[in-house]
Amino acid sequence: MSSNVATDDLTILGSGQPLDLPNEGRKNLATPGGDQSEKAEAKLPHALNYYSLRDTARRRLPRGLFEYIDRGAEDETSLVNNRRSLDNVRFQPRVLAGITSRSQQTELLGYTLKHPLIVAPTAAAGLVWHKGELGLARAAAAAGIPFCAAMESIISIEELAAATNGAIWLQLYVWRDHALTHELIGRAWSVGIETLVVTVDMAAIPKREYNSNNAFDVPIIPSLKGCWDIVRHPKWLFCVLLRHMLTEGMPIHANYPTRFRRSIFTSRSSGRIGFDLSLSWRDIGELRKRWPGRLVLKGILDVEDARRAAEVGADAIVVSNHGGRNLDSAVSPVDVLPEIADDVGGRMVVLADSGVRRGSDVVKLLALGARAVLVGRAFLYGAASGGEAGAQSAIAMIGDEIDRTMALVGFRGVGEIKRSVLRTDFPLGRHAYHDALASGEETNKRESPSGDAND
Repeated sequence: MSSNVATDDLTILGSGQPLDLPNEGRKNLATPGGDQSEKAEAKLPHALNYYSLRDTARRRLPRGLFEYIDRGAEDETSLVNNRRSLDNVRFQPRVLAGITSRSQQTELLGYTLKHPLIVAPTAAAGLVWHKGELGLARAAAAAGIPFCAAMESIISIEELAAATNGAIWLQLYVWRDHALTHELIGRAWSVGIETLVVTVDMAAIPKREYNSNNAFDVPIIPSLKGCWDIVRHPKWLFCVLLRHMLTEGMPIHANYPTRFRRSIFTSRSSGRIGFDLSLSWRDIGELRKRWPGRLVLKGILDVEDARRAAEVGADAIVVSNHGGRNLDSAVSPVDVLPEIADDVGGRMVVLADSGVRRGSDVVKLLALGARAVLVGRAFLYGAASGGEAGAQSAIAMIGDEIDRTMALVGFRGVGEIKRSVLRTDFPLGRHAYHDALASGEETNKRESPSGDAND
């Protein structure tokens, strides 16, 4: 990690505690603004748990959009296994610990986080609510956690940086024209973004059959079925899509180079901005040379790849199977996280995602070796339920569940969370998973998808 760029310190709402950001190379970004109409939110349903937020999102969003977020690839085997793997991890708590207070404060890549959480990059965030990405970013800032903006978002990184002083990361797919990619990361650096998250598990476009079935492929091709789906959700039509069209025009991929920006309903006109599906370690090395900030590689599931990431100079990796949305039957992060963390955790930061619905899932992943956890679907459902306020409610809900789990298991702080409190049906630790496979001890079976979301 060669340099730091940061925003102004943020006071966590309701706590008076600052979100400590790196000071070297500090840049001033505008504080949240906008008129009251931007801040006004609908009456927020009670966020009892992940499932209540998901049910609200399913009612409010067109089916095509909801299933674009909710579903997985092909037979959704990975989607199901993400959940089964987490459910298979159980706690063996210690009692009478005499704990009266707990702290989730986490030191991560130069930041002090209030919770061991990061808002995961999600391309659909701008469609679940008007300026949904901005609402999520502000909610993350208020909660004292980073927001990772998707490269495919419909709000530009410049607008995000000007509207919130929280920690913003940028997720990146590398375009075929690498010069255009280099322009984008230059823009990111110039507005104070210091952490680049490169998605590395996209060697082919995944087969998500439900998108075609719902007429919600990317780009979104207008169809009778798709139009009827939207008409059946008039509140979303008027409050999200038409509002955006009336105030800012058709939704576009705002982070694309100006000359290549097109409506999300229009196919890309140039192969230069297609995803580079032949990305190699050499390309990552070139990005490392060009990017002066923190470099995170997202989509690592093999210990050898984790070692290569460390060797190429990455500051962190995300152990992830893309939430079950890319390679069907890919291993769950739970299956490989202990081995990866044991091997490279001393050289780089290990993060994880995929399958998280509860704060207890976060604690499990921390115990397995992650330093923090990216959460996508749960926070998107919160934003779909009530914009910025809904996202705040979802983050607070997960944070509260983390706190309760820590208390019940017997931890005062996230730094105390150890793997020894976990029990599973398979061994944990260095090489244990592969040894179990070789000896036939791993008997985790696949089920047909239940339709539940997993990230």
